Amino acid sequence: MARKNKTLAVWLALIGGTLGLHRFYLRGLGDWIGWLHPVPTALGLWGVERVLTYGQDDKLSWVLVPFIGVTLAASCLTGIVYALSDKEKWNRWFNPGQDPQSGAGETNWLTILALVASLLVGTVAFMGSLAFGIQHYFEYQIEEARKISQ
Repeated sequence: MARKNKTLAVWLALIGGTLGLHRFYLRGLGDWIGWLHPVPTALGLWGVERVLTYGQDDKLSWVLVPFIGVTLAASCLTGIVYALSDKEKWNRWFNPGQDPQSGAGETNWLTILALVASLLVGTVAFMGSLAFGIQHYFEYQIEEARKISQ
């Protein structure tokens, strides 16, 4: 059984987490949750494409765009959890039957760099999608209130 490296898993969660690459690395291609990751990613990208095509007044894009942000933030959060886990816990989770002090669960400077990048990207993605969705929701509410008052 191959040892699962923590640093590689964190980088996969950061770079390809929206496609479930970190789950496939850690749990194999039979992981059904990993196969669900591309669905909200595709919906979010479709929303971004609709904004670029139809403009920001497209109501369906208001619903779809936050999917990409939340998916990206969730994969970054997963990377953060992986990076902050200690060596024993990591080896217990993903390297069972091996020495708890195995080097596969060690934290090095590449792990810390991925942790910092995950914090940055995850925060920007989550706050950006949240701001986009809430702004357009309130603009829609104001527009509907104007229609009622006229």
